[in-house]
Amino acid sequence: MNSDAPTTSDPHKGLHSQDGARQDEHPGRHRQPVIKVVDIAWLEFVKPDLERAETFARDFGFTVAARTPGALYLRGTLPGVHCMVVRKGPASRFLGPAFLAADRADLDRLAEATGRRVHASPEYGGGHLVDLIDPSGIPVRVVHGVAEHAALPAQRPLPLNTGARHARVNATQRAPHEPARVERLGHVVLSTPVFRQALDWYLRHLGLIVSDFLYLDGQRHRGPTMAFIRCDRGSRPADHHTLAMHLGPDTGYVHSAYQVADLDALAAGGEFLAQRGYRRSWGIGRHIQGSQIFDYWRDPDRFLVEHFTDGDLFDHTVEPGWAAMSASGLAQWGPPATRDFLGATPSPALLRTALGALRQDNELDPARLTALMKAMNS
Repeated sequence: MNSDAPTTSDPHKGLHSQDGARQDEHPGRHRQPVIKVVDIAWLEFVKPDLERAETFARDFGFTVAARTPGALYLRGTLPGVHCMVVRKGPASRFLGPAFLAADRADLDRLAEATGRRVHASPEYGGGHLVDLIDPSGIPVRVVHGVAEHAALPAQRPLPLNTGARHARVNATQRAPHEPARVERLGHVVLSTPVFRQALDWYLRHLGLIVSDFLYLDGQRHRGPTMAFIRCDRGSRPADHHTLAMHLGPDTGYVHSAYQVADLDALAAGGEFLAQRGYRRSWGIGRHIQGSQIFDYWRDPDRFLVEHFTDGDLFDHTVEPGWAAMSASGLAQWGPPATRDFLGATPSPALLRTALGALRQDNELDPARLTALMKAMNS
């Protein structure tokens, strides 16, 4: 271990983690990453109907930053770059995430290490970028110098009377009936049948570090099958996870999460969405890994999106927690995780995906697939 390594702490102890890493288990970080990204920038999707996509985006609480005939750029109320790009195309699909580099020189280092080139971005926001492909085949962009937006008017957290603390006297409490205004993009969750390869790739190339590992019950000796991964900003705290990945038979997008002001904004925003005819997938509840209060919804193209508030923030001293994977272990309180959220609704397509994955060269085998199915029903 380097002599200048940070002193570590363990907020997991006594909570959801039975113990820390055992000898020879995955350390959750790369000793010498190529660069260290500072945040997730945006996510890119393709959708056939931009009008419908914009209507849902406004109802969910995004602000339209720009609109062209071929693309929709969405942002939150906090200052920074846009947080979603929706491109017009014949069929709905997820393209990939973009991450923010700390400086322009990082792009050069990353391009040299991967055999790629740095390009000037020709589209909205400008800046420079490096286009990569992760081991799952998902396109990943790393960007720098993209134009940032000034802050917009935001929803103010409501003052709460708690115990002996009285923040509100001679005043009633009324959450406004309006969309929960998205403040920023928090994280994206991906599924991959080559979990360990993909995990190591993100840690090495982007300098991300693991906050929590999950493993299949009875198979810890085979290594983790899910990781909640954050940016390494040194002593400056970062979200508990900016990226999460889990082992699964399919490849690609699972869900993405967007911060809102507080529980009242999240709940009132959910009522607004329900009255507009959208379908809740799971919620409201509070997660275990990350601690966020959550509420999950399906958009008209069936992408799963989350409102969240009150998430954990870790600096670089926190080592990974370890816990067994289970559906009941996803929340401290709230309704049971739904089959829709878990992606476990029986269907011929799900069976074909599972059987197809078993025929390929990846990290899935019958024992792991059986344990995954058990975990999603436990």
